[in-house]
Amino acid sequence: MRSLATRYALATTPAEIVEVACLTALSSLGDAQVDTLPLNNAIVQENWSGGHSPNPTWSSVGSNGILLDLRRLDSIAVSSDGSVASVGSGARWGDVYAALDSHDAAVIGARLPTIGVGGSILGGGYHHLSNEFGLAADNAKNFEVVLSNGSLVNANSGEHSDLFWALKGGGPNFGVVTRYDLYTVPVHDAWVQMTVYAPDDAPRLLSAFDEWQRSQAADSKSNADLIISLDFVVLILVCSEPRAQPPAVFQPFSAVTPFQLAIPPTNLTLHQIMTILGSTASGTPARHDYRGHSSRIDTNLTQQVYSFWREKALQVRQATGASQTFVVQHVSQHLIDQASKNGGNALALARGPQQWWTTTIDWERAEDDDLVRSVSIEITRKWERLARERGLHLPFVFMNDASRDQSPLASYGLRNLQRLKQVSKLYDPSQMFQMLQNGGFLLSKS
Repeated sequence: MRSLATRYALATTPAEIVEVACLTALSSLGDAQVDTLPLNNAIVQENWSGGHSPNPTWSSVGSNGILLDLRRLDSIAVSSDGSVASVGSGARWGDVYAALDSHDAAVIGARLPTIGVGGSILGGGYHHLSNEFGLAADNAKNFEVVLSNGSLVNANSGEHSDLFWALKGGGPNFGVVTRYDLYTVPVHDAWVQMTVYAPDDAPRLLSAFDEWQRSQAADSKSNADLIISLDFVVLILVCSEPRAQPPAVFQPFSAVTPFQLAIPPTNLTLHQIMTILGSTASGTPARHDYRGHSSRIDTNLTQQVYSFWREKALQVRQATGASQTFVVQHVSQHLIDQASKNGGNALALARGPQQWWTTTIDWERAEDDDLVRSVSIEITRKWERLARERGLHLPFVFMNDASRDQSPLASYGLRNLQRLKQVSKLYDPSQMFQMLQNGGFLLSKS
């Protein structure tokens, strides 16, 4: 039988090369760590296994390839003084918050329990408390990273600081992060309320949301999530400290009467909030996509784009059954400032309050892909055109919300993009992560 080295030298097709790679991994790690054909396709197609993307091949592989499944890197530990949580990159945020809850600790992560730790932090990571503490990436103290040459390094503000900067928003371009050391935040109990409204209330809620953004969101302890579907609207209000009465900063929303109080005003731990919100999320169907866009805050602009979205989304749902949402996320100057306190990040966010729009799209049939996705594509084009006309456009695309044809890395600006490429060449001289990854927001494609 030919040796693996000989078989590799003779391999010419992608299938032959992958076969040798699989045999090498099997020989080195054993069958307890390596699955070969026939594979469990539920694992292969899992969107959130340590990642944060439903884009095809972003969190999985194509017809040929090796999938590095990090789900067993799920350790969660808290430092003796409670200031740092060390989390394996394959852990899910629900497990993280459950483990930290027993220590009366919390970190800035994602907003749903099924999301993987790794991908959400590498893309930035937006949380209910980001208005106060910044993005998840900006709350990282250290990244443990395996480089392309197999060496293990720790990247932080004092050691490999350039890599530390690049990993905060730079995506899967520099190595395999195996552990995240995250600063804990001094929040255990928080005030929360979730209300549900009729779809006809959406324009008034967008107006109230903008009033909160303009006049009340300066209170960094407050955060509002506005999720508009075709059939109802959900408003989630969170204040990062327990309260006996609803915070006055949320007064703009009181003018709109909900038809359901899904979570009455109450104080809960962050773990409890995530658990409840996770239980309300629908299961992911066969096909899933999302998309991101940014602009300055302007009520007329947002309402005009929303009306355009609703008309198009209803037409596509009638034709395909697709379900779509319209979500606006507030980004305050206080959030942006948190990055500079901890070594900076790669995002190059424009100064001043802004909003990040995103949509989630669920549908069933592959033949409907182009039609379903055309709505969100048209929306970003419409939003950009109108925003440019009014001087409100921002080029930034949030990686955690970006669709397959968008380029979040390029939206960081030429200077930051060039710096990211320099860091990539320094830590990955052979550019293995650019040439051998099957998908993802890669510098080689930006």
